[in-house]
Amino acid sequence: MYQTRSHANLSVILLSILTACLIPALGFAHGVEAGDKAYIQQIDGPHIMPFIYLGAKHMVTGYDHILFLVAVIFFLYRMKEVFLYVSLFAIGHSLTLLAGVYFEFGINGSVIDAIIGLSIVYKALDNLGAFKRWFGVQPDTRAATFIFGLFHGFGLASKIIDYEISPNGLVPNLIAFNIGVEIGQLIALGAVLIFMGWWRHTRSFYPLAYSTNVLMMCAGFTLTGMHLAGYLINI
Repeated sequence: MYQTRSHANLSVILLSILTACLIPALGFAHGVEAGDKAYIQQIDGPHIMPFIYLGAKHMVTGYDHILFLVAVIFFLYRMKEVFLYVSLFAIGHSLTLLAGVYFEFGINGSVIDAIIGLSIVYKALDNLGAFKRWFGVQPDTRAATFIFGLFHGFGLASKIIDYEISPNGLVPNLIAFNIGVEIGQLIALGAVLIFMGWWRHTRSFYPLAYSTNVLMMCAGFTLTGMHLAGYLINI
């Protein structure tokens, strides 16, 4: 009885954490704050350190990114595997961020954010073993992580294009921003790994692993529905 009650209490805590992450994401997923937007629009020439800071800030406060990374590493126990999947995600994210802005290849931000929500749904379902049970096959999670990384990169690229960054210094500024994104990802990933390392050594991990992934799946569906509604309203 005591263990059941403890598991229920931890489940409430996890739900609260996910809700706290989701609420800001509803309004600011892949967004850029007003002050940062004004700065981006007025700069001219290379500004390496400020763009590194902006990139790191975006990733650390990018709740959809963090939820996806949590889902990706949820059942990864070896650092070699964590490095592989995070690297695939980073490569995909970097390619579309840099190429999307440089070649001005934008996709509607609401559509991209909806797909990012679906990426969280997909990985949560994968963690639950749903595809194996439903279809009898296990999708290539490495390919899926890379492909969703591409979409995550397009999410921010579509926003940056709207701000019309000066072509003077565009390439070094974009590279600096992407370096900042990866620094921010390492900071967020480090915090997640510390928490997961502690949680996996408690008795509550396996009893709550299922419900936690269900909560992440619900968060992904909520993000998807909200962004699709925004897209339809603004057509």
